[in-house]
Amino acid sequence: MKYSVIIVAAGRGSRMNLGYNKVYYPLNGITILEQTMKKFENDPLCNQIIVVTEGEDYKTHTNRYSGKIVIVKGGETRQESVYNGLCAAKEEVVFVHDGARPFVTIESLKKLTQAMENNEAALLMVPCKDTIKVVENGVIAKTLDRAKLMHAQTPQAFKTKLLIECYQKAFKDKFLGTDDASLVEKYSDVKIAVVEGDYKNIKITTPEDIE
Repeated sequence: MKYSVIIVAAGRGSRMNLGYNKVYYPLNGITILEQTMKKFENDPLCNQIIVVTEGEDYKTHTNRYSGKIVIVKGGETRQESVYNGLCAAKEEVVFVHDGARPFVTIESLKKLTQAMENNEAALLMVPCKDTIKVVENGVIAKTLDRAKLMHAQTPQAFKTKLLIECYQKAFKDKFLGTDDASLVEKYSDVKIAVVEGDYKNIKITTPEDIE
């Protein structure tokens, strides 16, 4: 099963305090974005890599061009950026991945692809290690059952048509979801399959993440 991947790399990453888009930070001699892209370039089932970013930034910081790489301009929000990428997707299945998650493994991609053989949506997740508490007005309101909690990661995988339909409904309602799966949860009856990911698949957000 072939898939397209949308790599979302249009943000500024202000918490990194770099003064430029964090995905172009050189990590071990190669930018974060290029490390992320390489994972999908090395997956034979990935037939199209859609990078949502500022075109001039991409030209300045990288020299990666191939037949399956498409550069798409980002939007005002992440949601708009993903939708711009969706409009360029040509495969029946689409993965959506954060450009600042360069540590995703080929094994995780393989498990996600296998899950999409029998599902319309699937999501990489890892069990929550910490106790999570709900806080209201500066005090603890309640403690959640950790056994039922998992951290969502990317890639998140969907039937392309399904995700486009959910995005269009969200735009109509002016609804902003916290991730792509939240739109599918809200605007469809599709059950999203859980695929256990890898704790190393972190999103680089602050300087501590690359120390």
